Amino acid sequence: MKYPAVLPFAEILPQLPAFDAIIDVRSPSEFAEDHLPGAINLPVLYDDERIRVGTLYKQTSAFEAKKVGAALIAKNIAQHIDTHFLGHPQSWKPLVYCWRGGNRSGAMAHILARIGWPVVQLDGGYKEYRRHVNAELATLPAAFDFINVLCGPTGSGKSRLLQVLDKQGAQVIDLEQLAAHRGSVLGGLPEADQPSQKAFESGLWQQLRQFDAAKPVFIESESKKVGRLRVPDALMDKMRAADCTAVQLSTSHRVQLLMEDYEHFVGDPEKLNGQLALLTQLHGREKIAHWQQLALAGRMTELVEELLVQHYDPGYLQSIRRNFVRYQQAAPLVLADISDAAFKQAALSLCTIVSNNTNISRN
Repeated sequence: MKYPAVLPFAEILPQLPAFDAIIDVRSPSEFAEDHLPGAINLPVLYDDERIRVGTLYKQTSAFEAKKVGAALIAKNIAQHIDTHFLGHPQSWKPLVYCWRGGNRSGAMAHILARIGWPVVQLDGGYKEYRRHVNAELATLPAAFDFINVLCGPTGSGKSRLLQVLDKQGAQVIDLEQLAAHRGSVLGGLPEADQPSQKAFESGLWQQLRQFDAAKPVFIESESKKVGRLRVPDALMDKMRAADCTAVQLSTSHRVQLLMEDYEHFVGDPEKLNGQLALLTQLHGREKIAHWQQLALAGRMTELVEELLVQHYDPGYLQSIRRNFVRYQQAAPLVLADISDAAFKQAALSLCTIVSNNTNISRN
């Protein structure tokens, strides 16, 4: 094969694990929005340089822009070779891509190939990758016949159960983990911002394509949006038609679980009250003021229980009955408490039940 080899994504995809590096040469801001799984960012034009070249192109001429752009690209590639590539053997095989498979990745791929490395350039670049992801997210969910949706009110332990299932080797889609959000007005995570919509979809695609369609997939009941991110329609439709499991936990244990999971709010009543204010339209100023006073007084257990009973539970039950058509036939899964042992036992029981149902369906 002659290098640099310019290949379409459909041909590259089966080879992805064989590449020693996946190099995204786009600017840092483009990379931050989304990138191929496992890619590293080695820009041939940084954000300010890209703006400078673009301005020259619009205000002066394409020729002047290309001269300056070429100088900047050559300088940056030289820096990357000196910093990142000198220790690699001749057998080192990188995949290089940019926005659409043009000059930026072409320049990097050409120089690396001239050095002697078997470099592959993604034809069509990131745009072609995104086209592939969009197409697969529209079709992959339909391949899974045995999706089981974990339903249950806020604080019933659905997310913890998914984590235990994952550790036990089950196929799990944790939308809240992928979205870095717990899916409510209080759902933002203190340690992480939400990814972009494109990055969320990349993470979801990466999981779905690695699953065995013949085995059950466990997922938590979610609305169409997790925070500000939208769940792809094909997956949402599949979830809403799937078998359900009704996760059940006593109110006192739910309060205890939420106090643990939302410790960042428990310890910061002012921040919590700012979020509670967003519920004013639903509950009125008097009710919100009451809840805010409970927070300031440190009466968090009382506040959490009131939020569950008066806000979360009525809305959740109404939504779940409306959107998940098999919820009325959901098998109950009762958690004794929120200990690790209880979640491990529940996960084992759930896997056994779903596996038996899967075998019955096949027969």
